[in-house]
Amino acid sequence: MSLGETASESAPFFSEDSEGEEPGGAVARRAQEAPPSGVSSVRALLTVLILCYINLLNYMDRFTVAGVLPDIEQYFGIDDGKSGLLQTVFICSYMFLAPAFGYLGDRYNRKVIMSFGIMFWSVVTLASSYTPKEHFWALLLTRGLVGVGEASYSTIAPTIIADLYVKEQRTNMLSVFYFAIPVGSGLGYIVGSQVGGAAQDWHWALRVTPGLGLIAVLLLLFVVKEPIRGAIEDQPENHTQRTSWLADLQALSKNYSFVLSTFGFTAVAFVTGSLALWAPTFLFRAAVFTGERPPCVEGNCASSDSLIFGVITCVTGVLGVASGVQVSRQLRMRTGRADPLVCAAGLLLSAPFLYLAIVFAQASTTATYVFIFLGETFLSMNWAIVADILLYVVVPTRRSTAEAFQIVISHLLGDAGSPYMIGVVSDSLRRTDSFLWQFRSLQLSLLLCSFVAVVGGGFFLATALFIEGDRDRAKNHAPTEDEPIVVPQSGRSTRVPVSSVLI
Repeated sequence: MSLGETASESAPFFSEDSEGEEPGGAVARRAQEAPPSGVSSVRALLTVLILCYINLLNYMDRFTVAGVLPDIEQYFGIDDGKSGLLQTVFICSYMFLAPAFGYLGDRYNRKVIMSFGIMFWSVVTLASSYTPKEHFWALLLTRGLVGVGEASYSTIAPTIIADLYVKEQRTNMLSVFYFAIPVGSGLGYIVGSQVGGAAQDWHWALRVTPGLGLIAVLLLLFVVKEPIRGAIEDQPENHTQRTSWLADLQALSKNYSFVLSTFGFTAVAFVTGSLALWAPTFLFRAAVFTGERPPCVEGNCASSDSLIFGVITCVTGVLGVASGVQVSRQLRMRTGRADPLVCAAGLLLSAPFLYLAIVFAQASTTATYVFIFLGETFLSMNWAIVADILLYVVVPTRRSTAEAFQIVISHLLGDAGSPYMIGVVSDSLRRTDSFLWQFRSLQLSLLLCSFVAVVGGGFFLATALFIEGDRDRAKNHAPTEDEPIVVPQSGRSTRVPVSSVLI
């Protein structure tokens, strides 16, 4: 059976129930009792937990390398520029392949695509742990290939949750799913450093997630059931027509809520990407400048700062996601624009606290950590809500494509370039190589994060102007006369205008 033939969301694939013959009355009763998605409530909950587990592995793997980066630099004898390429090649492959998997995810069996991607990602990650000392390029190549597997998962998983739940339940399940981002990121640092230290070999740090990834593949194949696209929203896929990829892009470009919220989320990615790389270094330079610590003469000098910042990231991520969902739920009772308004408030409130954290670094380390805690908590309020916005303003057959392009834009203009930009600005502002200017130049460049947070808040405020209309259009979507749909022709699919079918 080809991949295209598995596109029917009710077609069995390992985890489906058998299709034995039953009396007509029994079949009718099952049809009445079955949920619209075709997935029972118990299996739907298991599906979300499995997807959350895989998302946790996703971010663990992404930050495991960062946990053993000093050992990798020493092993290969590379400088900071080359070590930075390990993240760059991953983000680039992940970012540019996301649209391809978004296209596939809107048209074919999603759990098959995810299973293949996770299997590929696990094998490549394991292979990267056997890279010879004289072949650093091989480690770069394998890290780039890891992005292939992660792109296949990140673009598709939220759309499965969207086809299992609606309204408040969907928001709750998305918040559970996105809790895995901060927790997985923190576990990546911890597992990477602790396993590498215990084994006295950084290679073993990269051998943890592959085994867990294979378990995830088995859970996907034997437990997860593919839901019917759009059925939970009274838009079953046989009524929601698949259009061409170009038609999807054209429709998404006219969806102002999707476009504006994507740019708002790009600001979130810009700020979080900058802080993830530069905050520990900035805090260490501040301590050296104030005389609290001696200058760095050996590697891994800022390890304690990285640990503290990692713990803060985990805690604030969980608090931010939970509080954002709760505030949004309460505000929805008063206005249909609650979600973008909460996102805007999160970014606008984070900006002054991040500014104060940067400014107070030379005066009080404690105050700096407190302001970072508050700033990151408000910043994290956006994660689940932005995902929810995308899912209810985009029709079911375009959601994977929309997820893919949101990933591309947010990474391309956000965390793929922001750490490098902060470093370039810092270098351009540095007048001398003294401890004062090492600290001051980075301090001034990090102020850019507060400015970007304000701009992102403005994008979410603009989203609030269009959110209600776009949500209603997605909910009541019907093909227009000029919109091509898929109809069978001699056993194949062809695309014709709706008007030709209705004549």
